[in-house]
Amino acid sequence: MKAIALDIDGTITNKNRRACISAIKAIHQAEDSGIPVIIVTGNMLCSSRMISTLLGTTGGLVAENGGIIETSNGRKILGDFNKCEKAYNYLKSKHDVDKVDLSNHRISEIALTRKIPVEVIKETLKDFEVKIYDSKFAIHLTDPAVNKGSSLRMVAADLGINVKDIMAIGDGENDIEFLEVSGLKVAVANANPELKNMADYVTTSYYGDGAAEAIYKFVLK
Repeated sequence: MKAIALDIDGTITNKNRRACISAIKAIHQAEDSGIPVIIVTGNMLCSSRMISTLLGTTGGLVAENGGIIETSNGRKILGDFNKCEKAYNYLKSKHDVDKVDLSNHRISEIALTRKIPVEVIKETLKDFEVKIYDSKFAIHLTDPAVNKGSSLRMVAADLGINVKDIMAIGDGENDIEFLEVSGLKVAVANANPELKNMADYVTTSYYGDGAAEAIYKFVLK
């Protein structure tokens, strides 16, 4: 594998969103070995940048579930925020929903608290041009024209590597597309059942310990 693509919440954190020390150490060792790590997350761009800086990753970013990428070639906004806003305004007129904290910093999608069931949101917005993901940390309204997988392809191209030479690690339904395009698909033990079913490898350890397990097994062996 020439690069590692990592989701954040639930993949290199624990269930309380605290970063796992084992995952941090594995990321550092991969980077020190010349293997770039790509952050692929539903987090907004400013948070993703901060996480990348603190972890010392060099592979670039996919933020807001594919709505934004940032590489050495610059930043690209790929998601159409207007689609999401139109759907949100309709949803707000029907249900008591709330955006997550700091939502004014999101520029390609809208993220909601998990105040009402995702099934209710999906049914309410069934006629709108949005993709709805439940990351178990938030419910995301995104532009269906982009996703983590399509955006990872663009980041890989900027890195000059084939996306099939990337190991991808995730845990949620919003990770399905970026695992699909990757050469080695890894689901941590706490992952969504659908993600586990499509994975080449399911870790024995949970959360960040699982991500570290995969990095040591397939990249730093």
